[in-house]
Amino acid sequence: MAKTDLQSLLSASAMTTAEALSFYDSLEPVDLAFITGRWQGKGISTNHPMDGILEMICWYGKEFIDAETVHPLLFKNTQGEIFKLRPDPTVMAFSLNFRINRYPWIAPGLRWFTSFFKTEVSQARLRMMESRGVVTATMIYDYLPINDSFKKIDDNSVFGLMDYKPIPQPFSFCCNGVCFESDKFCPYLLLITAVI
Repeated sequence: MAKTDLQSLLSASAMTTAEALSFYDSLEPVDLAFITGRWQGKGISTNHPMDGILEMICWYGKEFIDAETVHPLLFKNTQGEIFKLRPDPTVMAFSLNFRINRYPWIAPGLRWFTSFFKTEVSQARLRMMESRGVVTATMIYDYLPINDSFKKIDDNSVFGLMDYKPIPQPFSFCCNGVCFESDKFCPYLLLITAVI
């Protein structure tokens, strides 16, 4: 995909599932070293049950330290501090079943609730696995039936699919790469599409 096409895709407020999958399929696979580091995320609407939920609770992004040490959910508190969250299957099911993104007024309560799930323990791992017929770097959650698979856009960008077993539709989001040591933005972009 040309850079102008990528910029056009990102500037859109929404995309279809078919567009996301077509883009992913057109890209090259990546290895584990390629995605090591910290990434800041932002959701892209695909008419998915998860649209807007992560933003409601101040989602920050993801952090890949090594193959066995992965923090799939980083959040930011009201003081601007970034913390790691332990994914919880019950909370995930509740959020999707009750479509909490339709009730923005509960956002402050949700942010307070996430503070009870802080952790410093790795909650996922990285492996090379097959995704849509191609072996590529994949993040596997420890306690949720979720795999995130990534493919290369360019030397500093990837696009991914997160496969969540109960729901086949993709949930899309983009992430800006962040310098691991300083937590400042580096000049590259990580794009992730999640299938939930």
